Amino acid sequence: MKRNRIKSFLYSWRVAPYVFVLPFILSFLIFWVYPFFNAILMSFENILPGQIEWVGLGNYTKLLKDKTFHIAIKNSFLYMVLTCALLIPFPMLYATIMNSAFMRAKTVFKAVLYIPALTSVVVAGTIFSLMFSELDGSAMNQLLHSLGLPSIKWLKNWGTGWFAMVTLCCWRWTGVNMLYFLSGLQGIDNSLYEAADIDGASKWQKFTMITFPLLKPTSIYVLTISIYAGLAMFLESYMMWGGNGSPKNIGLTIVGYLYRRGIEKNQMGYASAVGIVLLVIALIINVVQLTLSGTFKKEGK
Repeated sequence: MKRNRIKSFLYSWRVAPYVFVLPFILSFLIFWVYPFFNAILMSFENILPGQIEWVGLGNYTKLLKDKTFHIAIKNSFLYMVLTCALLIPFPMLYATIMNSAFMRAKTVFKAVLYIPALTSVVVAGTIFSLMFSELDGSAMNQLLHSLGLPSIKWLKNWGTGWFAMVTLCCWRWTGVNMLYFLSGLQGIDNSLYEAADIDGASKWQKFTMITFPLLKPTSIYVLTISIYAGLAMFLESYMMWGGNGSPKNIGLTIVGYLYRRGIEKNQMGYASAVGIVLLVIALIINVVQLTLSGTFKKEGK
């Protein structure tokens, strides 16, 4: 009798929706909300093995004077800007070409461009580390030798090290962003292009007047996730330099500094403060770009 009552209760049209979303709500509360508020609390504490001391704003005050943290912020911000500058216009261009009528073997090209995203970051980072090795036999130094140039210590210099990191990022994510834009392009009504052809519009005019404006929602989405990915980058740098200690902190990012303080040095309170600052920076940048793009204004209408 009780079993029937429970079954009828769970299958009722009022209760059933909440039963279906309960696993998501529980996982969200346990694995996101609780760690988030716990990290905020820990950021005001000095946590040592077997000892917790309340320090208030001490960790944040220390961050203001921490030169290594400032380097990590600069590196993360620069990486975000460079990747956004490359991973939005070029994938958009490739998607436009892929969506054109004269393009052949579209499935093959889409698969080739998407395969890098399926590659593990560990594997990709290791391969690129070997490619940009300072040894004479590395792929990039062999390329320089073919041009009559001497070998370079790629990962020990700031410019060449950053070239390697950005190249790895573009190799992995160009295909993914291209598919986002390709999906947006396929949602545009062909009758708009037909009307433009009747009016005698050139290909450039059709792109600037039809394609680009109607791709705005996709562009905003790609920009938003690229900002987050740029600021949260860590594993690529870690694998490229074979650890978290790149020469002169060339590849040190905010997440890398969080890992150094929290895991390597066991300073969880200070690491939590680093994480909260990263969250605030990411929120501010995304809120500003969403506001400037008119996203919030559009939702308010």
